[in-house]
Amino acid sequence: MAINQITTLKDTMFPVREEPAVFQDDPSGYVNTGHKFIVREDNGQVLSCMTDEYKLVPNKKVFDYANPIIKKNGGVLKEATVFGDGARTTVKWHFSKVKDNVNKGDEMTPEIIIRNSYDGSLGLNILAGAFRLVCSNGMVIGVVAQNYKNKHSVYNVSLDDIESVIDETIDKTKIIFEDEFPILVENNIKEKHIVNLIKMFPVQANEIVTQRLIADKPKTFWDLFNVGTNVLTHHMNRSSEATHTLENSIYKAVKGWALKEIPSA
Repeated sequence: MAINQITTLKDTMFPVREEPAVFQDDPSGYVNTGHKFIVREDNGQVLSCMTDEYKLVPNKKVFDYANPIIKKNGGVLKEATVFGDGARTTVKWHFSKVKDNVNKGDEMTPEIIIRNSYDGSLGLNILAGAFRLVCSNGMVIGVVAQNYKNKHSVYNVSLDDIESVIDETIDKTKIIFEDEFPILVENNIKEKHIVNLIKMFPVQANEIVTQRLIADKPKTFWDLFNVGTNVLTHHMNRSSEATHTLENSIYKAVKGWALKEIPSA
């Protein structure tokens, strides 16, 4: 697989066009096959052959809108990568200045990741949230704010409203850091919350969770969340679907417990 690391968005926004895939039936004309080629206009490279139901969403259209508004909100380009001579693109932005709002010495960096393809391998995907490197082996755990996935289909009207999706993604990411994380950091847990965390894990993990609770002595909901993520990333079966299901639900659960402890305004 061809991979090309790039440092600017400009190189991801090469022009592309559609060319009908036809064949000559007889000297009188051509017959449409129901397919089309996606071609790079700058070098003539054929990126894919897709059906006529495929809807072309150029990188330029996505990033011309996304990059300025993400930068305006404090996002900095982290990396841009193209695969397969440009058939697939991944661009990441992070919000390095926001991490201090989480907790001193505990860095979770907000990120927005946009993926797009010209070969049908993935749709237009926009993932945003807070992600943390939890150990030296590269394990990363995150709190997902938004996960937008849409197929490149001429019938998919959502692709005509990319701008509002990007706006919503940024807003949800800001809410996590500005509104939700401080609630977890600033409010203390009760014994019932420790019991609730233990109940979330399978019975065979109870001893591990208990040992982690004794060692870490969590006081806040943020501490409790960290206990849960530590057990998940270091002691649970990473190939188990149940582990990933729990990983996706633990933040929501802890946040819910914290919100119940806050008196109504």
